[in-house]
Amino acid sequence: MAAEQALDPTTGPPATERRGSPAVLGAALLGFFLISLDALIVTVALPDIGRGLGVGMSGLQWVVDGYTLMFAALMLSAGALSDRIGAKRAFGGGLVLFAAASAACGLAPGLSVLVTARLVQGAAAAVMMPASLALVRQGFPDQAERARAIAVWTVGGAVAVAAGPVVGGALTASAGWRWIFYVNLPAALAALTLLARLPASPRLPARLDVSGQATAVLAMGGLTYGVIEGGAEGFGRPAVLASLAVAVVAAAGFLVAQARGAHPMVPMALFRTRVVTVSLVVGFMANAAYYGGVFDFSLYLQQERGQTALHAGLMFIPMTALVALVNLASARLAARYGPRVPMTAGQLVGAGGLLTLLLVGPHTGVWVVAALMVPVGLGGALAVPALTAMLLDAVPADRAGTAGAVLNTARQVGGAIAVAVFGALLAGADSFLAGMRWSVLLAAAGLLATAAATLTLPRAGGAGALTAA
Repeated sequence: MAAEQALDPTTGPPATERRGSPAVLGAALLGFFLISLDALIVTVALPDIGRGLGVGMSGLQWVVDGYTLMFAALMLSAGALSDRIGAKRAFGGGLVLFAAASAACGLAPGLSVLVTARLVQGAAAAVMMPASLALVRQGFPDQAERARAIAVWTVGGAVAVAAGPVVGGALTASAGWRWIFYVNLPAALAALTLLARLPASPRLPARLDVSGQATAVLAMGGLTYGVIEGGAEGFGRPAVLASLAVAVVAAAGFLVAQARGAHPMVPMALFRTRVVTVSLVVGFMANAAYYGGVFDFSLYLQQERGQTALHAGLMFIPMTALVALVNLASARLAARYGPRVPMTAGQLVGAGGLLTLLLVGPHTGVWVVAALMVPVGLGGALAVPALTAMLLDAVPADRAGTAGAVLNTARQVGGAIAVAVFGALLAGADSFLAGMRWSVLLAAAGLLATAAATLTLPRAGGAGALTAA
């Protein structure tokens, strides 16, 4: 956005920028691919990480949530940072930090180093995400070309999500779990090489909401710690109660900072329309069901069914292979019937798939399990593009970037909380299968509730509902 504003539409972009457009797309695509890949590549490797480092369920939850937590918590202010220092500098700095953290993950001698490095990885990903899209906007000033470039950029993320469990399983089985982090290094180097060919990005004045950012990190971190450690050690422990209390106080402080701050990360006016609020809740629940399901069933396939990491990764191919195609179908359905139809249908399909997974037992065929997981992936792929379109149609153009950032944050928080809650249910149940069934039932109930809320929305999504606010 910053780059687009800086260009003079009467003269067009500099010649060097036109020539650099393929390099722009290549660098941004690689960066987005890495960000998306690392959200899921670890899931299939968790049992091997647990055995290698001698850690239990709560430790494995932190390996997943350390990344997602910082990614979600910092994403809201990362866009302002990108504007302030320039997209190229922000993307390059984030990429270098991401690569260094990946190396640290691979070299980690114990859990504390691994989780710390994952936190740094998530922070770097949060900086890279908005900067990568800003680079695409900078490199493709023509609207039609930019639309095609963004479509390619988006498909890169979808491919990474689909490939994550498979690549993670293959690397863990063939070279060991540390290589799921080392694999980031050549891709990061290639992205940096392409980035070096690009002109400097413009820098725009942008204020950082320090109090809002600090309270957001404290609220998300306190809640995640409380749920994970409460599931492992009991919710009556003083440390757990204290962390949950910190989360409540910090969340209240965040709301006050956003309501009274001069330059809030999340303007409260966004929530004056039901379309925005429901879209955010649906985004939260869609990611919770998807990421929570991948977490549960990657452990089930390996710990309960004795599958190797490679075989477990292959089991997720049916679930993820059609995501990109269903994304396109969602857009077509939304254009023809309005976004409410694919949103509702996607949530119902996902909930139905989760309810059928309640039938999975200790002797269910593994390929039957793989087939039963397909509706969970397809339901999210059907709902998310439509809810994104509905959300953006409900806000004025000058708030579209903020609304998109809030939606992405809500989705990442959903994934982080699902891993924390599902892991707590697994740890606290009498058996793994009992905990898994409670997790699946909770996710299905959540999707059914958000599907019901979606039916209360206007058919067309309430375009421009905030314009007068």
